[in-house]
Amino acid sequence: MNGLTNPQLDPVQAMLAQTSLQTTLFASASRYYGVATDTILERGRPIAYVLRRFVPPPERFQLLQTHTVMQGERLDNITAQYLGDPTLFWRVCDANRTMRPWELTATVGRKLRITLPAGITGAAL
Repeated sequence: MNGLTNPQLDPVQAMLAQTSLQTTLFASASRYYGVATDTILERGRPIAYVLRRFVPPPERFQLLQTHTVMQGERLDNITAQYLGDPTLFWRVCDANRTMRPWELTATVGRKLRITLPAGITGAAL
């Protein structure tokens, strides 16, 4: 259900939804940034939810370099080192086709793909 048909919707949000001034609930570093939301009515109250996020295939990510996992490494530290932000661990997950972040560092010697975001191209390091 579209939130605009709900009389309990915040009027500011209703106005924004009708214009090009769209808001987002997520920080720009979030995997959900830019993913649309919608609302449903539950017992007469609007409940917002995030629409499904489709992960691009790893082939769409331009490889910057690889990282070999060492004993005791954590994915947040790896992403802080290469991407400058530990909360971007999900980008490494996407580029390495995994839904479970802990799997990426579970095997010593595993090669991790460190990539640019999907659809962004540039010079490899």
